[in-house]
Amino acid sequence: MLIDFFLHLKARKLPVSTKEFLTLLEALQAGLGNHSLDDFYFLSRATLVKDESQFDRFDQAFGEYFKGVESVPGLEVDLPEEWLKAMMQKHLTPEEKAKLEALGWDKLMEEFKKRLAEQKGRHQGGSKWVGTGGTSPFGNSGYNPEGIRVGGESAGNRTAVKVWDQREYRNLDDTVELGTRNIKVALRRLRRFARLGAPDELDLDGTIAATARNAGYLDLLMRPERHNAVKVLIFFDVGGSMDPYVKVCEELFSACRAEFKHLEYFYFHNCVYDHVWRDSFRRHSERTPTLDVIHKYGPDYKLIFVGDATMSPYEILQPNGSIEYSNTEAGAVWLRRLAEAYPAVAWLNPEPERMWDYRQSIGIIRQILAERMFPLTLDGLTRAISQLSRKN
Repeated sequence: MLIDFFLHLKARKLPVSTKEFLTLLEALQAGLGNHSLDDFYFLSRATLVKDESQFDRFDQAFGEYFKGVESVPGLEVDLPEEWLKAMMQKHLTPEEKAKLEALGWDKLMEEFKKRLAEQKGRHQGGSKWVGTGGTSPFGNSGYNPEGIRVGGESAGNRTAVKVWDQREYRNLDDTVELGTRNIKVALRRLRRFARLGAPDELDLDGTIAATARNAGYLDLLMRPERHNAVKVLIFFDVGGSMDPYVKVCEELFSACRAEFKHLEYFYFHNCVYDHVWRDSFRRHSERTPTLDVIHKYGPDYKLIFVGDATMSPYEILQPNGSIEYSNTEAGAVWLRRLAEAYPAVAWLNPEPERMWDYRQSIGIIRQILAERMFPLTLDGLTRAISQLSRKN
């Protein structure tokens, strides 16, 4: 099975070598791995993956190969059942969903604290306790129009206003090969070329004209080298509802890296708050304050947000609205602050434009950014480039 696993990684174009595979086998023979699939994952990643930029590709390949597997043959595994084991999402009729009233932010948080204090054990189903598969506003894998997700995966309803669970987001791979050149062609329209610096480049046309004027006597003319003067600052939303759009975001990222000499990028989740990050694997320990970004990169940068803008309105309008931590200022405050700092701003949304009117959060962000939101299509990208190219 482990040989097949090694071949599976090779088939997924991970640069694993036979020597590294033998190192993994030696580590297993020495008793490392602690006899659990989780520990085997970390051990195999540490021995087989040399570059952390390949971690996400390894995660995908590992998940494909060991999907549904709880043990590695040859190892004694005893994995405890997780406290929050996901159940099948409950299918409710529209009438049943209509009976579930949203509690409101303050009452929601108050009730959550109260039920945590009262609850004595694990619970599945039902409408009150923290658990799985029910209609309580607290838990996971069920339905409530507005709630707090505790552990587990999202049920796909996009109605949680808080998530009590550490999440891991992937970095975008800027080496992905574009399936089309259209994005590069569109981005090229944003580039501004200027002649900067010392005159160290031959002005061929000027030299020919000057030589002709001097009756054939050579008159060399020099000019400053041509530089790509446009500066781009791009913020990518990663994780959660953005997962289906990873490929198109990677294509955009690759195109930007290829086209712009002056490119700075950061990641955020759902809405920008008081910090962003450069590396999703270290986002809890290596954060960049958003104010530092504003102070470091001047108003001559073109600011581009890339995200589906689909979230609870609380995440934009409410202090402490972030689903991951307690933010002292609302997301709307930071969006306005960034829009004021960068006159040339645009939001690229991979969500189909026909769906925008059905997402309250999209409407809020469009209003904050003065309708400077565009679909992440060729036409939308062209319109965004036109907006960013305007003189403000």
